[in-house]
Amino acid sequence: MPNDDEVGENIRMIVDSARSVVPPDGDLSRIRSLRFEARGFDPSIYRTMAEMGWLALRLPDEAGGLGLGMREYCALAEVLGAGLTPEPLISAALACRLLGCSVPKNVLAGERVVLAAWQDGPSDLQWRRGVTLDEGTATGGKQFVPMAAGAGAFAIPTQDGVAVVDAAAAGLELDLRATQDGGQAGQLRLSATAIELTVRPADVDAALDEATLATAAYLLGLAGRAFEITREYLVVRKQFGHPIGSFQALQHRAADMKIQIELTRASVAAAAAAFDGEADPRMRPVRASQAKARASETALLVAREAIQMHGAIGYTDECDIGLYVRKAMTVANTFGTAACHRRRYASLTSEPAAI
Repeated sequence: MPNDDEVGENIRMIVDSARSVVPPDGDLSRIRSLRFEARGFDPSIYRTMAEMGWLALRLPDEAGGLGLGMREYCALAEVLGAGLTPEPLISAALACRLLGCSVPKNVLAGERVVLAAWQDGPSDLQWRRGVTLDEGTATGGKQFVPMAAGAGAFAIPTQDGVAVVDAAAAGLELDLRATQDGGQAGQLRLSATAIELTVRPADVDAALDEATLATAAYLLGLAGRAFEITREYLVVRKQFGHPIGSFQALQHRAADMKIQIELTRASVAAAAAAFDGEADPRMRPVRASQAKARASETALLVAREAIQMHGAIGYTDECDIGLYVRKAMTVANTFGTAACHRRRYASLTSEPAAI
């Protein structure tokens, strides 16, 4: 296991490389231009991410990956969340993680987008029942695949293995639903659909926990940047000749927001360290649920407070804070709602879900 200095250097390089995707000045013009487009993300940016090794960040060396830890992955996801990055990196990285040593080279290169389609229903974290495999075909359905319109194929975990199904395969229907942030999510229906490839992964649950924690880090970055935008607005906006940030009531609310962000940061960091360390692996899903529950609630809290502190202008499409609010509403429930992860935490620890 790498020491803290090595991890810190890895994180610094990853964060620096992320600036090629997330402008350091906070410019959201690219994000605005991609909303409500058919695909919802930029294929060239996605390929850039792949070229920098982000899809393979959690894959071992023998699978063509970088073999880095969750601390590096979470640092990257936090930067992407701060920039509202729409490219489905977490879903695509999950697909690569599920395929392991069998992931095709063109997928790792970003030339073909393969997204994970794992969720069976709207209110659970189950992946086993939705699709069945039979003699090279798949039948059933999966829900809530983010940015599914841009996928070239889907990696679908089942009890019998992970099946790769081409997005244009006969017998596959893709129903797209618009999301609050201007993107879309897909529902897959498969009827004796031909399978390209089937592999037996080592541990689907572990891969899902990694994606869950990365999503928590994305929400942390989103909440942190939304808070910064709001704090800057409190200094600029004046009422009665004074900046509204000088009003004690707003100062208290801003302090509460900052406290929740820092608690979320600590929770994500502790979970990432648990994944990377030699601690009991049974604690990893506990830490992942703890971090995701807190991150989802923090992102929605900051979104609500930010929009109220901005006033009516915050509801307009021209105001950047509105983009953060819509993204928070979209991503907060991805890989499980806060309530879902509280129940999971309680079931895994036999303790009250006070997280």
